[in-house]
Amino acid sequence: MFQLTESDQHFLLQTARNSVRSYLAGETPRTSEPEPGVLREPRGIFVSIHKGGQLRGCIGNVHAGGPLYRSAGECAISAAVGDPRFMPLTTAELPFVEFEISVLSPIERVEHIDKIQIGVHGLLVSKGSSRGLLLPQVASTYGWNCEKFLQETCIKAGLKPNDWKDGATIHCFSALVFSERQFHLSATT
Repeated sequence: MFQLTESDQHFLLQTARNSVRSYLAGETPRTSEPEPGVLREPRGIFVSIHKGGQLRGCIGNVHAGGPLYRSAGECAISAAVGDPRFMPLTTAELPFVEFEISVLSPIERVEHIDKIQIGVHGLLVSKGSSRGLLLPQVASTYGWNCEKFLQETCIKAGLKPNDWKDGATIHCFSALVFSERQFHLSATT
């Protein structure tokens, strides 16, 4: 399983918050360059923003689009202002939100659903031009079993709940998930 040091996790969380802060202030986000290593490697990543324990935005890339540290900033800005499910985040809200980052493993095709592990795997279900993804922590948060997880991923894709049984392609992945909360970071850190 892919690992990051606590220092690397702090760096990515600060990059996410600082990128959003700069963007909302009308400034060009400036990301400091990390030392050569894992943060410069391309990885899939999702940034989730929570406010009062509720999702406020979540955007990411299943496939690596560039260095991990740069993707953290880009996805954070997109989650803050580009998630179509929510109004754009405001500067006034920024001190009251929490950033969570999920660094993804490569995706793998699921041949048998009994291989899906709740709390370990996230799902990507696709059929035709429809595609839906749910991160590993979603099924655990809601107490879903495997079938419910598959159904909800289909719904996220705009499909019928049981389309996973009828011609859909199922992929899974794992994620290293960390947040400002677990490190007791605040908006001013």
